[in-house]
Parts: sequence; structure tokens; C-alpha cells
Amino acid sequence: MSEVKNAVVDRFKELCKERGIAANELANISGVTPSTVYSLFSESRNNVSITTIKILCDGLGLTLGEFFCTEKFDKLEQEIK
Repeated sequence: MSEVKNAVVDRFKELCKERGIAANELANISGVTPSTVYSLFSESRNNVSITTIKILCDGLGLTLGEFFCTEKFDKLEQEIK
């Protein structure tokens, strides 16, 4: 799994834990199928669309800025050097 995808998945798991919700509930409050969330959390999935991230953030009542404003994203290595 890529470092960026790991950071995205870890952030959603962290937010679910903080709110006391399971992946299934994240799907329900976001209006997506549970398979969408389980697919996101799957190690076999390589890419996550920004649209999916936005929809899940909407369900959690977060802006994309709030979602990405963490040390984990700030510390990601530059892709282009």
C-alpha cells in the first residue's frame, strides 16, 4: 500500500475511532455502500479518489482541509524530487 493511501486510511480509521463508529456506519452516514468503505480499507486497493474522500468527509461533517490538516500528511515524503 502506498504511503499516501496508508495515511488516508489511517485518518479515516482514526476519525471513526474518535466518533465510536464502525466502517459500516461511516458508509451509512456518507451515503455510500459499505463495500466502498471496506474497499478503501483493503490493502489490495491502490488508489482512492478524491471524490470518495470528499463524500466520506461530508458524512463526517469535515472539510477536506480539516481531514488533511494533520501531521501525518505534513510528513509525507515529496513524490517529485
